Amino acid sequence: MPDDVVVYADGGSRGNPGTAGYGAVVLATDGTVLAERAEYLGRVSNNVAEYSGLVAGLEAASELGARRVAVRMDSKLVVEQMSGRWRVRHPDLRPLAMAASGLVAGFDGVTFEWVPRAQNSHADRLANEAMDAGTARGQSVAPAAAPGFDEPALGEPDGPFGALATAGPAASAPTAGPKLATPEDPAAALPDPHPKTATRLLVVRHGETTWGAEGKFAGREDVPLTPRGRRQASSAAQRLRRLAPAAVLTSPLQRCRLTAEAIAGAVGAEVFVRDELLDGTLGEWTGYTAAEIEAGWPEDFTAWRSDPDATPPGGESFNAIRGRVQPLLFVVVRRYRGRTVVLVTHAATAKMILAWALDAPSEVAYRVRIDTASLTGVSVDDDGTAMVWAVNETGHLPD
Repeated sequence: MPDDVVVYADGGSRGNPGTAGYGAVVLATDGTVLAERAEYLGRVSNNVAEYSGLVAGLEAASELGARRVAVRMDSKLVVEQMSGRWRVRHPDLRPLAMAASGLVAGFDGVTFEWVPRAQNSHADRLANEAMDAGTARGQSVAPAAAPGFDEPALGEPDGPFGALATAGPAASAPTAGPKLATPEDPAAALPDPHPKTATRLLVVRHGETTWGAEGKFAGREDVPLTPRGRRQASSAAQRLRRLAPAAVLTSPLQRCRLTAEAIAGAVGAEVFVRDELLDGTLGEWTGYTAAEIEAGWPEDFTAWRSDPDATPPGGESFNAIRGRVQPLLFVVVRRYRGRTVVLVTHAATAKMILAWALDAPSEVAYRVRIDTASLTGVSVDDDGTAMVWAVNETGHLPD
């Protein structure tokens, strides 16, 4: 495959917001088509569709092994924002811009150029075909890849998320947990109030940890589960058995991985490690209790408990966590449309997923409790509408 490619990307929305879709094509420098991407997005804005096309085009270029990319789009907004000349102000665009920037960082060089719509006709046609097909059939459409390019199938261990997959040992081939001997309890299944065509996200916080039992803040410290935490993980696993998840995604920290492996063993799904699901970095507060932090950093602690942009000394804000996890959610909904996915994560990250689903400001974190091994359920319909149908459910826990 060539090191240098050209990406044309486009998106459209019939109503803005309205029926929307994107298209992207990757070309060799001689004009040979290397890959095409197109998808129906449901009801979103024109700018969201355009950014989605850019992300898809960069993903395809990365999967092809390209090193340098020339992006050409007829969206002045996207080109100027990605070139760093305009700020990304709209909250719906920030996670997509972050996803695109993350992909850009993986290439040796990426340029952005505005072109007239007439020069972007290939991507425009793909976007319109996606909208037409989605409207007619209520599902996404993806053109076949060019000869010689094999796109990973959904749910395969070696890359359901393409170029956004986490690198390094923590993201090596996924492992399914052991089968549990606990008999199935028909009363232990969550209710199923959502349409069968919706994508279902089941957000699970890890079980109790040794530090959590002592009231200590762990953050990124890799602390283990307590025996009670392992029982909680097992109970959560049995709770999810009847929903047949297609995959279990987890933070790389052991408290989440152990919880995820218990769930995977009960439901027969694969485990995928994702850094986006990590807890927030707590910096100097790591290992301290709330009372100790309040005594040692009173002003910082007060700000952190009321302002989602405030950070612990050397740590990460709630809004930073939200910006990290939202691009993953867009990818999960797109790649697992109509299926169920479990996300095993931490309290702060779970709160930001909930804020995303509610389309609420990050301040919602201060009004929501997320207990260990609790379950939060979100459904995303084909038109992009999210419905939260369970929050911090703990009825399955033994004690």
